[in-house]
Amino acid sequence: MVHNATTGRLKTRNLVQCLSVLTAVLLGSSAIPVDAKMLKVEKDELKLGFIKLTDMAPLAIAKEKGFFEDEGLYVTLEPQANWKVLLDRVIDGELDGAHMLAGQPLAATIGYGTKAHIVTPFSMDLNGNGITVSNPVWEAMKTNIPAGPDGKPQHPIKADALKPVVDAFKAQGKSFKMGMVFPVSTHNYELRYWLASGGINPGYYSTNDTSGQIKADALLSVTPPPQMPATLEAGTIDGYCVGEPWNQAAVFKGIGVPVISSSEIWKNKPEKVFGLTDEFVKKYPNTTLALTKALIRAAEWLDENNNANRMEAVKILSKPEYVGADAAVIANSMTGTFEYEKGDKRPVPDFNVFFRYNATYPFYSDAVWYLSQMRRWGQIADQKPDTWYDETAKSVYRPDIYMKAAELLIEDGEAKKEDFPFGTDGYKAPTAEFIDGITYDGKKPNAYIDSLKIGLKAGQKLEGTTVVGN
Repeated sequence: MVHNATTGRLKTRNLVQCLSVLTAVLLGSSAIPVDAKMLKVEKDELKLGFIKLTDMAPLAIAKEKGFFEDEGLYVTLEPQANWKVLLDRVIDGELDGAHMLAGQPLAATIGYGTKAHIVTPFSMDLNGNGITVSNPVWEAMKTNIPAGPDGKPQHPIKADALKPVVDAFKAQGKSFKMGMVFPVSTHNYELRYWLASGGINPGYYSTNDTSGQIKADALLSVTPPPQMPATLEAGTIDGYCVGEPWNQAAVFKGIGVPVISSSEIWKNKPEKVFGLTDEFVKKYPNTTLALTKALIRAAEWLDENNNANRMEAVKILSKPEYVGADAAVIANSMTGTFEYEKGDKRPVPDFNVFFRYNATYPFYSDAVWYLSQMRRWGQIADQKPDTWYDETAKSVYRPDIYMKAAELLIEDGEAKKEDFPFGTDGYKAPTAEFIDGITYDGKKPNAYIDSLKIGLKAGQKLEGTTVVGN
């Protein structure tokens, strides 16, 4: 009889578990190995997708540190060409799950773009992005930015400094173009938020025009993350919003200047999630729990002891099968610093957050924020009641799975109860920690949308290229 490699591994593993338990019993020890509590997973061989960005780190760490195998899972990680291909392959079942943009499960579930019920039991990280502009744009912006005591530009840099540059482009009959990674990406929404906070309209979407450039002062378009620096260098775009290491790559190549990090636009903003089809979660509940357990452990490892493991993580991520960028470029942000202009490296200890601040918990309020931005810019064509936002968030974000995984880790001795938000209703407290100081309350999305100066308001919609309604 021929056995495949996985069957052999599992038999060996089961034998080791049995011998370990037997030894503990014979020695009168109560320290039964954690493996003895391993879930009976319904599917043990999995293929998971990712895009080559540093925030895929929990997946790489869960594999490299053996956290997947600790849960009886044998995982293949496979880089994907772009976010659309990644989502399509999860929906088609070619991938069992994937590193996803926070907006992807929400957009798919409500039918914006591809229609499919995607859920997430795990938020992969906070922060992690930046906005970079070309050298000529930076030189023009600098005259509008006050200097700090050290003579360097004062941060955070608001889009107010960019507005005169965009206005000058318009006066010359030129378009100001910026790249972002996907229409429902966090990058699209935070770039739009930053621009709008400085009086620059990033444009609207409509049912007939999905370019997102209706009435735009700055034209935003999709560029795959690894291609951002080259596209900027070629002059095709004047700036972009992307995750690491592609902002720092512009600094290393001397072709652009990151002007702001995403944590300065919205402090501790949710970034990526781990996405699965609802069908997968229902068919393989224990496998889903096991995946979530392994990812929580990986996230905790990435942040533990004040980021002590980050340099080891950098070496892992620099491998060609993961991010494949130079370790020095990845380290610039992963180790708690961020370089703006060449030589202007500043401490940003929370540039990448993987576990602290309950980063891994899938908060409903995070989902509602992304839905509010879809409505603000016309991707959700008509006004929805606050209850719709709540119900949609709860159909996609699955903190029930997350907390069950957390409870199992606590039982296993692999986590502490105080590290998880037991007792939460899934909504964070209202916060004004945005670049414009406007308060966001996830339980009142319509009031929040109406409080924003640029964007659709209650009762408004696009008819052709015209905003109509109250």
